[in-house]
Formats: sequence, structure tokens, C-alpha cells
Amino acid sequence: MAPSSSPVSFTVRHRDPELVVPAKPVPYEQKQLSDVDDQEALRYQIPFIMFYDSNSNPCMEGEDQVKIIRAALAEALVYYYPLAGRLKEGPDGKLLVDCSGEGVLFLEADADTTLELLGDTIQPPCPYLDQLLYNVPGSTGIVGCPLLLIQVTRLMCGGFVFAIRWSHIIADAVGMFKFLNTIAEMVPGATKPSFLPVWQRELLNARDPPRATYEHHEFDEVNDADYGTMNDDTIIVHKSFFFGHREMSSIRKHLPPHLRASSSFLVLTACLWKCRTIAMQLDPNEIVRVSYMVSASGKEGLKLPAGYYGNAFTFPVALSEAGLLCKNPLEYGLELVKEIKNRLSEEYTRSAIDLLVIKGKKQYRTVRDFVIADTTRVPFGEIDLGWGKPVYGGPAGAIKDVSFFAKFKNGEGDDGIVVQVSLPWQIMERFQKELAKMAGNSSNDQFCRNATEVTRSKL
Repeated sequence: MAPSSSPVSFTVRHRDPELVVPAKPVPYEQKQLSDVDDQEALRYQIPFIMFYDSNSNPCMEGEDQVKIIRAALAEALVYYYPLAGRLKEGPDGKLLVDCSGEGVLFLEADADTTLELLGDTIQPPCPYLDQLLYNVPGSTGIVGCPLLLIQVTRLMCGGFVFAIRWSHIIADAVGMFKFLNTIAEMVPGATKPSFLPVWQRELLNARDPPRATYEHHEFDEVNDADYGTMNDDTIIVHKSFFFGHREMSSIRKHLPPHLRASSSFLVLTACLWKCRTIAMQLDPNEIVRVSYMVSASGKEGLKLPAGYYGNAFTFPVALSEAGLLCKNPLEYGLELVKEIKNRLSEEYTRSAIDLLVIKGKKQYRTVRDFVIADTTRVPFGEIDLGWGKPVYGGPAGAIKDVSFFAKFKNGEGDDGIVVQVSLPWQIMERFQKELAKMAGNSSNDQFCRNATEVTRSKL
């Protein structure tokens, strides 16, 4: 049977959820979170997923993926023991981690389908997430709930799916990769991780006294009444778009020669921002924004250890009047997006953390903003749990007003970037038409896939 390009139907049989605890005794203590961790904007859970085939490692033939991964998880938790604890509220209202060793939620499951049948439908937003990462009742809270939920699902072909959902407060994607890579290292019998985990969350606390030395538009106040065109019944559509060499080449043709060598991330960000703004049909004088997550790891002066696995990022913003972004060539938006990178420094990061505390750790502004998280540089596709690298590893779907960029290889064997976008259905239709003009792909069904609908009150 040919691989599917549309969601397929299958059944998943779940075993009862269990708690996996560290394989050895661990310290019982309480650990402080950083000011970056403990912000309202991160009080939700992130689902990621990895699909593995059955033919990558003959040495593991006949071995039970669930049993081996469960054991490796317990060994990894010895080093990452705070993940086996629970969040609790401290006396000052700041969240902290109670390292109680209670364990992480783990599910064993079997699905009556194959990786071949699933085909390209595994790209985000994953239409099977409810089955491949069962939402255990009572597990979605922040305080007092398990920090991780993991499900390992065997497939009929001998492959399997590893899905994880974690509390964003405890780690960002880079930090979670380090934990998952430790599980991978424990599978063949490693006794300790290549990089020992480091807590030291105080490294990303605000200065005393806090002082904002830069302008940070990501914290601008916004009046929801100014964006009242949507109501509680607004239908939001989540779609993913694939950008391979063909699509990126088409987009670059809209740039002058001296800008065509710009990174795919910057070019694609500018293109999506422009198409999205055109589709929204805003007043030409309205200010529109794009922001993308920039990792603080490796920034000179911050001195974050290699094993640091807490949240370490800022969300700098580029601004434009909607009319200017829509009517100007693509290079206009690209230059604005590139300016974001020019502002980044240790002092900029410190200033952002300080302002976060000054403003009482309120949410980042997201209403009408295009917010991007780039996971293409986080090698989830390299995590080998004993059966080779995943066919796909990365974000599983729509998350909290954020569009994820992820690496993906489509059914034609083309490597590229898949981007998930969420918009009201009428705006989505216009957005897709504008994007097709830029990417030269109006008739390619590989270009757009996996649409789901939900109701939500604000964009």
C-alpha cells in the first residue's frame, strides 16, 4: 500500500500509565528556578515527537523498545532528578522545584499501523497526537503535576514512536534535547552523560537592582479591545507548510542578488511575516510585529555551562507599519528581521531579563504578533534510542501562539523546513494564496498539509 498524504485511521491500545522514578536514590531538596523560567509566558506544556523505523540497527532486532527506553529513562533521571519532582509555589509566589523523586508519567502503547502507511502525515501539526501522546487525566497542570509525560508506541512494522510533553517552565527545547540525548546514551549502557547536567538557574536571574538598558517591544502593553474582530467562536486553522530547495529558490528570486545568500531562516521569516500581514488585511498604519526565539547559550559574558538545561532565550521584536511591509519588496522585511540579530548581546539579554522582573513576569505580547521558535538547530533528528535516528524528530503541533520551524524530509526525499501556522480560516485561505505566489508552489500538495480546526478567542 502506498504511503499516505492524508491522515489515516488506526487504533492505539494504551496500557495503564505508570510513574518512572530515578534508578538510584537521589537528593531530596528544593531548587530555585531562574527569572527566565518563572514567567507567565512559559506556564504551559510542550509536545515533541519522534518516529523511528525498524530497519536502522539489526543488533536491536527482537528487543522491546518500551522495556529498554523505560530502563534508560530511569537511569537518566538519576542525573536529571529535578525532572522527577514537582513544581510548587514558594512563599514569595515564585515557583520552585520540589525534588521529591515522585517520577515522570510513562505510557506503553501499541498501534495497528506502520510508518510507511503514515507517510508524510507525521509532519506537524501531528494529526495523531491524541493517540500517540495520551492526555492522562490530571496531568496537564503546572503546580503539583508530573513535569514530563512520555509515551512509547510500538508499530506493526517494528518501528515505534517516542512522544514527550514537558512543562516549559523546567526547560526549553535545547535543554530537553540534552535530557533526551542522555536517555539515548543510557540505552547502550553508558554510566553517565557526556555532559553532566548543570542547574545553576541563578545565572539567568535579574540583576539587583534590575535595570532595562534597551527598548524591548516584546513587553509592550496591548489593549485587547483594539483587536476585537475575533470572538469566542472564531475558527482557527492549523496548517503546516514544507519549504524544500525548490520553494526556497523561488522565494529568494524575490530578493536582490546581494541578499539572496541570507540564511533560510531569515528569508523564510521575512516571507511568512509579509504574507501573513497581507492576508490579515489590516489598516496600513497599524503596527505589526515579528519576533523569534534567540538562544542565550554561547553568549559571551553569560557563561552558561554546557550542561545547563534551563530556559535560556530572549524574544526580540521587529516592527513595521502594515502598509509598508505589504507594499514594499521582500527585502524590506528581510532587513528588519536581520536587524534583530544585530541587537543581540549579553547586555541585551540581561536587560530583557531585568525588564521581565520589572514588569512582574507578565506574558510576552502575542496578540496579532507573528512569534517563531526555530528548532532546526536543535538536533532532535539525531537522537538515537538504539534503533537509529528518527525519520522525524521535533515539534508535534500548534503551541501557545508560536509557529515552529522544524527539519523535515518529505515523501519525495527532499530535505527542508516545515512550518506550522495558525490563523482564522478566512485569513488562512488568503495567506496560503500569498505564500504560493512567493514559493511558486500553488499546485503542489506536498507544500501544505495537516489542517485541524479549533476555537479560540484571540489571534
